Amino acid sequence: MKGLLVRLSSLFESRRASRCCLLALALLPCLALAESTTWTSTWMTSLQAIPQRAALPPLYQAPEVSGRTVRQIVYPTLSGQEVRLHVSNRYANTPLDIQRMRIAPAQSSAAATRGAGMAVTFGGQAQLRLPPGGEADSDPVALAVTSHQPYAISSLLGPQQRLQAWHRVASQASYISTPGDHTDDRAADAFRVRFTQFAWVTSLAVPQSPTGAVLAIGDSITDGMRSTPGSNRRWPDALSRRLGGAMTQPPAVLNAGISGNRLLSDSPCYGERLVARIEHELDNQPGVHTVIALIGINDINFAAMPAHGGLDCDEPHTAVSADSLIAGYRRVIAAAHRHHARVLLGTLTPADLPAARESLRSAVNQWIRGNREADGFVDFDAALRDPARPGSLRKNYDSGDHIHPSDAGYAAMADAVPLSLLTSNTQQRTAH
Repeated sequence: MKGLLVRLSSLFESRRASRCCLLALALLPCLALAESTTWTSTWMTSLQAIPQRAALPPLYQAPEVSGRTVRQIVYPTLSGQEVRLHVSNRYANTPLDIQRMRIAPAQSSAAATRGAGMAVTFGGQAQLRLPPGGEADSDPVALAVTSHQPYAISSLLGPQQRLQAWHRVASQASYISTPGDHTDDRAADAFRVRFTQFAWVTSLAVPQSPTGAVLAIGDSITDGMRSTPGSNRRWPDALSRRLGGAMTQPPAVLNAGISGNRLLSDSPCYGERLVARIEHELDNQPGVHTVIALIGINDINFAAMPAHGGLDCDEPHTAVSADSLIAGYRRVIAAAHRHHARVLLGTLTPADLPAARESLRSAVNQWIRGNREADGFVDFDAALRDPARPGSLRKNYDSGDHIHPSDAGYAAMADAVPLSLLTSNTQQRTAH
């Protein structure tokens, strides 16, 4: 069937529901379509709305993208002989106009490419137009991808396009060209603006892998804040490398962390609360068999942050209790189980908290370690804490702010994940 197919996530409840479509911009009634190929996600990112108000601080001011080519560098965690891209206009209130898109092997994490790559089409068309909230899968692209190697996705944006949603802490540079179509450019000369966010392209998938995928979801500690930029030192990255060394056929490892994210409250800056967004993440990431959820420290901390005028990213300053957080974890567990995925909860890591907040963190961790509702837990707290000061990170695992791990700390988190809980349909070479 020719024409542009746009998938709207609000029209289905699970990834196993029939895919619905809408033809071009006419918004015709949806039709269920059969797909000849099943897919497994190999890379992903999670979007969050950009605050839409006057006089934003520089940190939240979106770059100019209209009529320009945006080039983003991504690293798949599974190899495949072809690839499919997922594009999202989630959280935007205006249409998305991508006039051309191309994917090519990249020169390291820089803007230059190692070849011409391949054009990306949608329903046979080069142009993709999505309404606010719309989402689309590309046609399969006949480009073989190799795990842990960089690929450049270049998108020419329409003349009126604005950036309204992004993944703010990408820990990876993206690039914006001078005006015009530079999707075919191999050299980096035209890409003069550098920014450290992801936008629009939210996942890559390869033809179905028997090993499936592990989805890591959470806040800035999963997002890899304060890890070395451009070096893939987040703990899910380290876990993917560890799995590759331990298994003949490792699963993909997907990162759905959002810095500042909370379990129970939305934020004007830090995205939709995890209990709400997890359904969408699972709906759009085929092949996930295990979820590792590490979330809750911001719920504990933001309640104590003083409110202020202007852009207050910590609002609402909602007080939480162990009981309310546990109720939220139960919702996460139920969502994963509805998607036929096991769920592992991560214990909350040390953060040099005042006594009352530290007591709450300890109570939550005690429940995580002892509950029988999740399918297991990962003791990130034990992996990172200073034995002499259990409420603090070990010095060599502290990035310097006493909350976020260093590269060595993120590696220790990856080492703390029991591989025996990630081996569904995989072949384990050595026991760890």
